[in-house]
Amino acid sequence: MEDVWVEKYRPRNLDEVIGQREIVERLKSYVRTKTMPHLLFAGPAGTGKTTCAIALARELFGENWRASFHELNASDERGIGIVRTKIKEYARTAAPNDVGFKIIFLDEADALTPDAQAALRRTMEMYSKTCRFILSCNYSSKIIEPIQSRCAVFRFSPLKAEDIKNRLRYIAKNEGKNITEDALDAIVYICNGDMRKAINILQMSAAISDTIDESIVYKATGLAKREDVESVVKKALSGDFIAARNKLNKLLVELGLSGEDIIKQIHRVIYDLPIEDRLKVELLDRTGEIEFRIVEGANERIQLDALLAYFTLAGEKMKK
Repeated sequence: MEDVWVEKYRPRNLDEVIGQREIVERLKSYVRTKTMPHLLFAGPAGTGKTTCAIALARELFGENWRASFHELNASDERGIGIVRTKIKEYARTAAPNDVGFKIIFLDEADALTPDAQAALRRTMEMYSKTCRFILSCNYSSKIIEPIQSRCAVFRFSPLKAEDIKNRLRYIAKNEGKNITEDALDAIVYICNGDMRKAINILQMSAAISDTIDESIVYKATGLAKREDVESVVKKALSGDFIAARNKLNKLLVELGLSGEDIIKQIHRVIYDLPIEDRLKVELLDRTGEIEFRIVEGANERIQLDALLAYFTLAGEKMKK
């Protein structure tokens, strides 16, 4: 069975972490001093939060790091019970290393209920001598203020395009795959700064062909090409509603995309259109309205047609 590339190519130490140099330097200072406070990692998915936590544990505890590192996913058990049982039982035991403490890595901590977070706050205080916490979340605003004030906060940002491309080239070379520049551009566009998503797309594409180009990437992901979505929007804005609708229907039928998939791609395309900012604001406002209607259960075909009709009218108004 083929390895999952996300795990196979996960950085083993802090020096290998990509795109978060400032954060890495701060973490290295903890390794040098062999001490650390409770940490809060906040940021979008796929930006290196879990990777940094594991790399930090590896460098702090050495070869037997697993004995001193306990990983839990708060989205599996969200209630106060997980704090009072699993977390508390692990935190109260002595550290099996010469550093003097263990690490509990609580992934998706923003999924914990307020009661669970309140109980966790007390646990972090009581057992700080034997155990340090690393909390990882997508939205730090969902972590209660008393916990945030007890942690050193690290904010992870989406990875830059060139950092992602360099890592993908490295993986493709190691796996004996050829990847073109337009394929790299397509993956960067789709993943939107998420390295985990980028690597998964690369592996899906590699399963189809040893030579990966743009068409293979879009085939693997089941998404419409950016140029095709842009063509739909531009046709509508130029006043050719029927051509825009026919192009959209072709994308929906051939690729089997949902209305939500198309709306998300239209949203990203609007930002790069060569039109006035005021018109962009109007288009984005209506796109958000249509997306809400689809999520709430409205017929997606009717809503997408309504969106194109609005774009057509907006385009006519722009000409005047």
